[in-house]
This record gives sequence, structure tokens and C-alpha cells, in this order.
Amino acid sequence: MRHAWIDASAGVAGDMLLGALLDAGARLETVRAAVEAVVPGQVRLGREQVTRAGLRATRAHVTPAGHGHHRTWRDIRLLLTRAEPAEPVRENALAVFARLARAEARVHGIEADEVHFHEVGAWDSIADVVGVCAALHDLDVSEVSAGPVAVGSGRVVTAHGELPVPVPAVAELAAGWRIHAGGQGELATPTGMALVTTLARECTELPPLRLEATGVGAGARDTPGRANVVRVLVGAPGADPAEAVVPAESVVLEANVDDLDPRVWPSVLSALMEAGASDAWLVPILMKKGRPAHTLSVLSPPGHADELRAAMFHLTTTLGVRERTVRKTALERGWVHVDALGARLPVKVGHRDGVVVQATPEYEPAARLAAERGLPVRTVLDAAVAAAWTAGLAPGRSVPRELRPHPSL
Repeated sequence: MRHAWIDASAGVAGDMLLGALLDAGARLETVRAAVEAVVPGQVRLGREQVTRAGLRATRAHVTPAGHGHHRTWRDIRLLLTRAEPAEPVRENALAVFARLARAEARVHGIEADEVHFHEVGAWDSIADVVGVCAALHDLDVSEVSAGPVAVGSGRVVTAHGELPVPVPAVAELAAGWRIHAGGQGELATPTGMALVTTLARECTELPPLRLEATGVGAGARDTPGRANVVRVLVGAPGADPAEAVVPAESVVLEANVDDLDPRVWPSVLSALMEAGASDAWLVPILMKKGRPAHTLSVLSPPGHADELRAAMFHLTTTLGVRERTVRKTALERGWVHVDALGARLPVKVGHRDGVVVQATPEYEPAARLAAERGLPVRTVLDAAVAAAWTAGLAPGRSVPRELRPHPSL
């Protein structure tokens, strides 16, 4: 599995990202073939070496063979559906344009299928989107992330007239992403922003990688003092030992308690989790002389046993804590959001060797949605399970690209 991290700190456009991927090693002939499959005979692709503020970069040239036309999302979807590029290329291109259509529809207050793409409807922008998706596939990239995006400032003239920067479509596409101005003018185009926010699973600083290739893609302008480029760093994901999620060994702390008000136990378990426990649970037992009691068990990561032992003494009435070392084997896990009952619900996915092993809807968000809609919680959970299976989150299926790391185990 290879990971690509996009540095869009100077802005991003479709041709800039395509140039960066070609510079990182994607084969131009492969990209050409994918674009030709979608818009045969309509564009010519080329590349050249240029400099931007003294930095070497690759400029991708997408030259229409004829005139570009305004066309709807329905038209573009038909072109992509009828084409025969590799399946991941088609799926990713469809996802990018679908996100663009939703953004434009919201901006203009119309249905997504009726959106007329102006700049992004021309042959060259279709080639940018398909080309980027094909280049990622050619580089064997299965996972993408990106840093904050520079969107620019000021005003720009578009097909809709003069608009503030970031233009409304870029602002809509950037929802939930970290952005900054970064300079004057339009630094992020709708196509570039859609590619980043659709293909990248999260906005993050450079993750740990065994770096294999770096690509630098140039924009059209050469701005003195600011390199107008997008960078792509490609490599194999490498875990940072300091951030290892699954410990090889853990400690189980236990105590039998027979004199604590049972109403207190939920707060005890919550406090132990907040104190750093990997897990905490309670088991009813029967002690000597027939006294009902509970065994409190706490799974402690290495190095946290002292704090958690102290918390057990502080939070309960126990006079002693026993402990033992255990080995913990955990699946890699992450979150994927699915559409269910008109809402986005998180599903926790456990996977191993790139294959899904478990996929379970998270209870709390489902319970909140059930309360909002006046539905039984089981109805919401069942809908989330069905949506997860529809999305391919089933045992034995490949782990999806958008899977992002679980914040804690």
C-alpha cells in the first residue's frame, strides 16, 4: 500500500496536481489512455519542465482539440459511466464530480443534476480530474491525505461575474478542511479543491512515511517570492514508534468490591477511561459468606499502571489491587461515515492485511439520531448496518480508501 500526501500550502488546481503526480513518476502514456477513454480525441496531454520562483517543477499541459462546452453533471456522469478506464479511476472521477455538483447546486440553489459546469465542464477540466485519478492509480496509491490549503484573497472574474475569493464553490468544498489565504488572487480552484477534499481521507500534517518519490507540479503563473506549486510526497506508510496504537503488552488491574453504592459504578468506569485506561469493565460476583460484589477490571497501556492503580484506590472502596501482564493483539481500526436515514453515521471498521474483519455502527451517534427522529435505537443501528454493507464494509472486502485512524484504542 502506498500513501500520497498533498502539500497545497501554496494553492491547488487540477493541472497543478496532475503535474505533481507526473513529476512523482506517473506515466504520461497511462494518463493519456485513461483520458482518451472518457473524451476520445478531445484533448492533448503534455508536460514540460519549468521553474516557479526558482523551484523546478513539472507543468502539465491539457490542450482541448476543439471547443469546450457547458454541460450538466448528468452529461459528465454519462461520459464517465460509458468510459472504460480502470474501475478505481472511474469511481474516483465520479466521486470528484459528484462533490463538485453538490457544491455548485448548494451555491446556486438548484438540483445537482441540473448544475451546468462552466470552467469545470470544459474538456480540459474533465481531463484534469480523470488524469489525476489515473495518475494515482498508476502510482499504486491507495490512500491520500493532504495538508491545509491556501485559497487566496481578493476578487476574481468568473463565468458568473466578479466574485470574492475564495469563490463560493471553493468555500463550500472546503467545509471541514483547514484553509488559509496564503496570498493574493485565486489560489485554489473548484476542481483542485474538489480533488483534494474528495480523494484525501483527512486534512493532516505530513504523516509518517518511508518516502519513495516527490513530485512538484507548477501552476500557470510564476509569482516572484512565492513558488506557485503543489507538492506530492509518495511512500509506504510507516508507523511512528512514539505513536504506536497497539501495545505488545498491557497490564490488567483488578479489585473485588462489595461495599460501594452501585449507582456510582458508571462514573467510576468513565473516570478510569478518561484517566487513560484502554478499557474498564465490571463483573458481578458472589464473595465469601454469600455477599454480592463486583470485580472491577482495568486494562492499562504500558507505563500507565501506576496512575490507574491510584485512580482505583481513589474512586472505589477497595483495599487492594491485583495485577497481571497480558498480551493484546488488536485489529487495525478506523472510522468510515455512511449515509443512513438522511444522516451521516460513523461505523468502526476493524481490518487486517487490507481486508475488513468487523464493521460496527457507533452506538452514541445512533442513539442521538434515534432521539431526534423519535425512532427506536435498534432501527437506526439496523439502518447503519445496512448502509455499511451497501458501502462495501463487509467482512472479506477490501479496506476503503477513506478509512481514517481511530483516535485511540
